[in-house]
Amino acid sequence: MNQATMDKMRAMRLFGMQESFNALLQNAGIKELTQDELVAQLIDAEWEDRHQRKLERLLKNARFRYPASMKEIDYEAPRGLDKGLALRLSDGTFIRKAENIIITGPTGVGKSFIASALGHQACALGFRAFYASTYKLFASLKMAKADGSYHKLLRRIEKQELLILDDFGLKAMDANARMALMEIIEDRHQRCSTIITTQLPIKHWHEVIGESTVADAIMDRLVHSAHRINLAGESMRKKKATKK
Repeated sequence: MNQATMDKMRAMRLFGMQESFNALLQNAGIKELTQDELVAQLIDAEWEDRHQRKLERLLKNARFRYPASMKEIDYEAPRGLDKGLALRLSDGTFIRKAENIIITGPTGVGKSFIASALGHQACALGFRAFYASTYKLFASLKMAKADGSYHKLLRRIEKQELLILDDFGLKAMDANARMALMEIIEDRHQRCSTIITTQLPIKHWHEVIGESTVADAIMDRLVHSAHRINLAGESMRKKKATKK
């Protein structure tokens, strides 16, 4: 009878429940539980299993640059990171409100790591996230135009509740990249959140985007109401290498 029950659980894809029920049978723990406790334990096991499998899918889809977490962020390093702001952002409210984050600072101060940590936290909260190197994303979109998959890729980006564009502004944009960015930002405006990391001060973004009318439209939608994390100081990678 117990085996038949477990077979039915597996057939219904109740894998967490099936594993917990089997464990209880193996160690005779099921005899020590009341009916209410047994049901609660089986439900908890199934919920945890589904949550973990969903998290694994979200992380795989996100393709983060770093396996980062909020608890790994160094708040002691002298780089101007506001711990209170970082912790407030970690509760996911900015995603629910479709707000953006801009992280600026010189190379090596941890911009990408912080963005990835916020992305991992978003996945843990159940949000769909996607990380991309800005330059590589625009190159992929350019290739997608050639093979006819451009709009499919844009729709995939549009569906993400959090988009992380890393290393924005390393190169001046050509017309294709500029219009792709405009489409992405327009699709996400007041609907989904975007995190941008960049070495480039915001006052110089017009220069790298080019074509002032398009640059104004992008800046208006992306920058003015965004949370700002402005980092400074020496490269943390260089510091870690020196310590070794």
